[in-house]
Amino acid sequence: METNTTHTVLGNTGLKVHRLGLSASYRPGAAALERGAERGINYFFGYGFDGQMTGFTRKLFARDRERYVLATGAYNLVVGYPNIRRTLEKRLRQFGTDYIDLFLFLGVMKEKEFPPAARDEMQRLKEEGKVRFVGMSCHDRKFAGRMAAEGALDALMIRYNAAHRGAEQDIFPHLASHNPGVVSYTATRWTYLLRAPKRWPAGGRVPDAGLCYRFVLSHPAVHIVLTAPRSVRELDQNIDAVERGPLAEDDASFMRSFGDAVHHTKKWFM
Repeated sequence: METNTTHTVLGNTGLKVHRLGLSASYRPGAAALERGAERGINYFFGYGFDGQMTGFTRKLFARDRERYVLATGAYNLVVGYPNIRRTLEKRLRQFGTDYIDLFLFLGVMKEKEFPPAARDEMQRLKEEGKVRFVGMSCHDRKFAGRMAAEGALDALMIRYNAAHRGAEQDIFPHLASHNPGVVSYTATRWTYLLRAPKRWPAGGRVPDAGLCYRFVLSHPAVHIVLTAPRSVRELDQNIDAVERGPLAEDDASFMRSFGDAVHHTKKWFM
């Protein structure tokens, strides 16, 4: 299956996914999660403490597990990490499933926080069958690039948006050899891309969320962009935007210029 406006294959995993992944981080309610599934979203990301998502997936998976892709994982604690195997067993119970499609080591800030021992343990879980694929979410782009070049992981969850385009140099050039799945988050840069930065021309154009998602998905290296809507209405707007496809060059150029302005005024933000 080739990538199109709304669907793609998640890198070397072979998983067929909607290009918009759904998170319930802002507690949009069960109706919004159901709406996402009704409109074709089949990639769901959640943390263990995310009660809305775990409650939703338990009902969803009881109806038809094979249609959906679940991504979750174990947390980096900076000064160490929890028992990964025990965390996996807990996630299986929380989400109501016998296996996790993509099990991630979450929140890696530096290479030392995801040591070889942790990576080896992730691979063992994959070999045992309760995890189909493994990956990490990572803020260290150069480390993520090395992991991609080495083919060490099946997928990478990274920050990429109009204000943070460093992945274009540090990660994307290293993907070709092993083709890991790429899941992008913070498309709106935690809403900073939805409002004018300092010294932006009064009355000047400002992106909406849909434009931010389309910018991310316009890059051929990105398979999925996560959305965390607050309501059914927001979710519908985001899906409608993605269905419009990649940005025209004039819109893409505007997004890069606006992203630069946001980045220059908010450099302290991750």
